[in-house]
Amino acid sequence: MNNVHEQFLLSLLIIILGYVFKRINLISEQDGQCLSRLIFNITLPALIISTFNTIIIDFSLILITIIGIVYGIFMAILGVIVFKNEDRKVRGMLSMLIPSFNIGLFAYPLVEAIWGHEGIKYFGMFDVGNSIVVFGVTYIFASYFSSENADIKVANISRKLLKSVPLLSYIIVFSLAVSDLHFPKIVLDCTKILARANMPLSLLLLGIYLSFSLNKYHLKNMIKVLAVRYLLGLLVGTTLFFIMPFDQMFKYTMLIGFLLPIPTAVIQYAIEFDYDQHFVGTVANVTILLSFFLVWLIVGIL
Repeated sequence: MNNVHEQFLLSLLIIILGYVFKRINLISEQDGQCLSRLIFNITLPALIISTFNTIIIDFSLILITIIGIVYGIFMAILGVIVFKNEDRKVRGMLSMLIPSFNIGLFAYPLVEAIWGHEGIKYFGMFDVGNSIVVFGVTYIFASYFSSENADIKVANISRKLLKSVPLLSYIIVFSLAVSDLHFPKIVLDCTKILARANMPLSLLLLGIYLSFSLNKYHLKNMIKVLAVRYLLGLLVGTTLFFIMPFDQMFKYTMLIGFLLPIPTAVIQYAIEFDYDQHFVGTVANVTILLSFFLVWLIVGIL
C-alpha cells in the first residue's frame, strides 16, 4: 500500500515539476507540442512494442477492446441527447468531450509504475478500442455538429486513424502475435530503452499543459460534462468490476478506465472545427486533476 502511495506522489511531483518549468519559462507550451510528438511517435510505440511482443491474446483481452468501443459509441450518443437543448455548435463541442479517454499520456505512466507491463497489456487493449473512438466516433460527432453544412468524409476519418502511430503499433504487434511471429532481438532491445523514457516524459507533459484559468461563463457546461463522464464512468466501471468473472487486472482496467481524463486530441478538434479552444482546454485540464486523485483514491482503497 505504501508503495502505491509513493508511486502516486512521485508521479504528482513530476507533473508539478513540468508545471513549474512552464511557469518560470524554462519550457513553453510550444515545447510541449514537440514533446507530445516525441511521445506519441517514439516512446509510446516503443512501450507498446516492448510490452506486447509476447502477448497471448485471450477472450478477456479482446472483450476489453470491444467494451471500449461500445462504451464510446454509447457515450457519444448519450452526449448528443443530454445536450440536445444547446445550439448546434455548443452541442457538438460538449458531445465530443464525453466518449473518449487519455490513456497514452495519463494512464500508461501510472499503470506502468503500479502494475508494470502486465497492467500495460490490459490498458493497451482498452486503448485499442479507445483509439477507434477518439479518431473515428469523436471525430465524426465533432465534425457533424461544427456547422450546418458539415461534410463528413470517410477519407478524413481514415487518415486520422492511419496517422495514429500508437494505433498502427497495436495493429502490427497484434498481427505478429496472431501469426506467432516476433520482432528481432535488436529491435526489442532498442524499444526497451526508448520505452523507459515514456513515463517521465508523459508526466512532465501533463504538467506543461496544465492551466487553471477558469471562465465562470463556462462553469455550468463544465459541470454537465464532468457529471456525465464521471458518474456514468463510475457506475459502469463499478458494475463491471463486480460482475465480470475475470482476473483482477481486468477488473481494475474496467473500474479505472472509464474514469480517465479527456484525450488531448479533442483540443486539436476544437481548433479544426472552430470550437471554443479555451473551454475545451480548461475542461481537459480539470479532468486530468480530477482523474489523478480519483484513481489514486481507488487504487489506494483496493
